[in-house]
Amino acid sequence: MQAAASGKNALAGTMARYRTRRIGERVIGSLLFAAAASSIIISLGIISILVVESAAFFKHVPLGDFLTGKVWSPTFDPPSYGILPLLAGTLLTTGVAVSVALPLGTIIAIYLSEFAPFKVREIVKPMLELLSAVPTVIYGYFALIFVAPLLQKLLAQFGYDLPLFNTLSAGLVMGVMIIPYISSLSEDAMRAVPMILREGSYALGASKFLTAIRVVLPAALSGIGAAYILGISRAIGETMIVAIAAGMQPNFTMNPLEPAATITAFIVQVSLGDLPHGSVGYQSIFAAGMTLFLMTFCFNIVGHFLRTRYREAY
Repeated sequence: MQAAASGKNALAGTMARYRTRRIGERVIGSLLFAAAASSIIISLGIISILVVESAAFFKHVPLGDFLTGKVWSPTFDPPSYGILPLLAGTLLTTGVAVSVALPLGTIIAIYLSEFAPFKVREIVKPMLELLSAVPTVIYGYFALIFVAPLLQKLLAQFGYDLPLFNTLSAGLVMGVMIIPYISSLSEDAMRAVPMILREGSYALGASKFLTAIRVVLPAALSGIGAAYILGISRAIGETMIVAIAAGMQPNFTMNPLEPAATITAFIVQVSLGDLPHGSVGYQSIFAAGMTLFLMTFCFNIVGHFLRTRYREAY
């Protein structure tokens, strides 16, 4: 009888612990689901606000004039809402940043993944990632106070009078800022390539450099492409560097030696309170934001295509 009672008590204790564990698992699962769903809900909320406010803007401004106009002056009389100057400034600064960050970030990733000793990699990689922790306003004033005067002195030797506010200095500093995004993610992608591919290349007589370029780099192409897309999207959405150093002048130009304004810089400028809430000029913030959102969305689609098209399973 005592053995039977003890057996029942043990069974009851086991069932109680099982029920407690099941409840805990359900609570944790619910919390994880809520965390995952929150990002979707927030994204849908942002998109809905952009769509509603942009629709109110386009009731007063024709879409064709918005997409093809070459003058952006919402505070002038009469106002003009051609997005091309802001779009050109955004693409110009992004192009300068990408021309700096993509080659440097890729070279750094190849070195850290294939050539750097373990101790060097463990020191250099965290130091590079610290660059992404620097506030962007610091980068902006670095571009304005140090990089722009340095470029002025260099170009003065060739007889060119570079203005203090220009897209070149902003783009160069922005490129330095996004190097950690590209180098770190690209290095992780290359480190994920199985060692057997490298050993096979070495067995065929290839050098370490040739193996890195012809074997490891193509094998990690999907991850490297995702790093590129992330870096480009980060450059497109950058605000403080271009707002401080690029000039905030909506000029329709593709000359990096001239001042320009980007979409994000305009949003900052109008958000300071220059235009009354609910006016067409104020609603232009959301139209510009929708344009920026569509640009980054297109880049994300390209990144998804690269990942699915060139992804290798090992």
